[in-house]
Amino acid sequence: MKNRKQKRLLSLLAMCISAVLLIGCHGSKGLAEFQIPEEFDTSRDYEITFWAKNDTNKTQTAIYEQAIADFEKVYPNIQVNMRLYTNYGDIYNDVITNISTGTTPNVCITYPDHIATYLTGANVVVPLDNLFANEKYGLGGSEILFDGVTQDEVIGQFLEECAIDGQHYAIPFMRSTEACYVNKTYVEALGYTLPETLTWDFVWEVSEAAMAMDGDGNYVVNGQNILIPFIYKSTDNMMIQMLKQKDAGYSTDAGDILLFNDTTKELLYTIAEHGKSKAFSTFKISSYPANFLNAGQCIFAVDSTAGATWMGSDAPLIDISEDKVVQFETEVMMVPQFDTENPRMISQGPSICVFNKADSQEVLASWLFAQYLLTNDVQIAYSGTEGYIPVTSKAQNAEEYVDYLSRSGEDNTEHYEVKIQASRLMLDNIDHTFVTPVFNGSASLRDAAGQLIETTVKSVRRGESVDEAYMEKLYGDVTSLYRLDQGSAATAGKADLGPLPETAKILLTVLAVVWILILAYVIREAVRKRKRVG
Repeated sequence: MKNRKQKRLLSLLAMCISAVLLIGCHGSKGLAEFQIPEEFDTSRDYEITFWAKNDTNKTQTAIYEQAIADFEKVYPNIQVNMRLYTNYGDIYNDVITNISTGTTPNVCITYPDHIATYLTGANVVVPLDNLFANEKYGLGGSEILFDGVTQDEVIGQFLEECAIDGQHYAIPFMRSTEACYVNKTYVEALGYTLPETLTWDFVWEVSEAAMAMDGDGNYVVNGQNILIPFIYKSTDNMMIQMLKQKDAGYSTDAGDILLFNDTTKELLYTIAEHGKSKAFSTFKISSYPANFLNAGQCIFAVDSTAGATWMGSDAPLIDISEDKVVQFETEVMMVPQFDTENPRMISQGPSICVFNKADSQEVLASWLFAQYLLTNDVQIAYSGTEGYIPVTSKAQNAEEYVDYLSRSGEDNTEHYEVKIQASRLMLDNIDHTFVTPVFNGSASLRDAAGQLIETTVKSVRRGESVDEAYMEKLYGDVTSLYRLDQGSAATAGKADLGPLPETAKILLTVLAVVWILILAYVIREAVRKRKRVG
């Protein structure tokens, strides 16, 4: 009788474990690899989701809405539902969460650094190389019902930015770089003449000279009691570009972490010096560079060319009250350089990825919409909203786009001079741009690069000493914060793996309960045996 009970209990426990393992395996198995259908089934209706980002820019929203409406006219059996986000970080977090529940969007505006993390899930993102080359539905395919682009018409450098481990997982959507928006009026008032290309030494020197004050406690150059001569929006880009210009290590294509080197340390010492004098600050510490620039409280404001409509006395998207705006001449320049003969500037901007689904026809419908975002109508319209540039030669060479660039300064809205200067800066320097390696963990490494600068500037403002001991501790703290193991791509990705899938959580919980029950049963039987012996 006792043996029968034991066998029954053990059988029940085994069934529980098996059931949970099946659930867990089902949840972790992922989707089957996407196979391109022979034909797109137009007899069916499809409903796809599109996640995009805008900075509360209603014009950009309207362009997305128009693109969707025009696409649905061409493909009336495909309904596109758009969800807008105010920043890419929120898109990234929601995608990670939805991977575990199998509810990712169909098409998403995102960055390759983020896609590298999405790829930790089996067949989550659709590899696109076979789709590119597909005769019917690929780039320039014979069955495409709109005026699409061929692969040769996508700027090769921008397309390569969407490759991870030799495979393309995205197509570029827009491209931008960083620009230094300069208050030329104040530079000249300080007795300086802007060079053709900014250098770090020039920017540091002018910034320190601008700190001179009068007897009333106001800064001489602007007559105000507030001035931050040099403000950098994205300190991750600042550090990455400085290291690239110095030919110093950051990371390898394999994901080896090289950030924590002697050149980085030297750069941080210089940044600390100017952070201590308060000639330099960052967005995270002080706020948007544009607000200080437009109020006559900043001389060198570094931000994306995609933020050009916020920059300058006549900016259409000015974000301070009219009575605070100061009139000055704005110059749009390349970010400061160490070697003006070999300038280096970062290439950045959103890309488009397509998520895998169980229904291959649904994926094909999603790919058709993704391609539509590369058409001239979308590319030219969207690039006109900011200092973005189109990612296709077809759009860049289009009569409409050439005309748009030629009308710089005609008005302070569509043809705002600073915005078009920012676009030209990118167009004229594509060969001087670069991108950082993409791997699972590269997003964390990027954050770490910026954190080194942010922490150093905050420290000197608190009166802390920045010396060798400080640097050693800083490197260790940032490595720990972002879970970076120097030289290890495998561990570098730990910070990016996202939440544990729900099935895995259930599995671990039930297994814990099962083992507790087994242990309780063993203890109970041992106690009974002792009682019988006693």
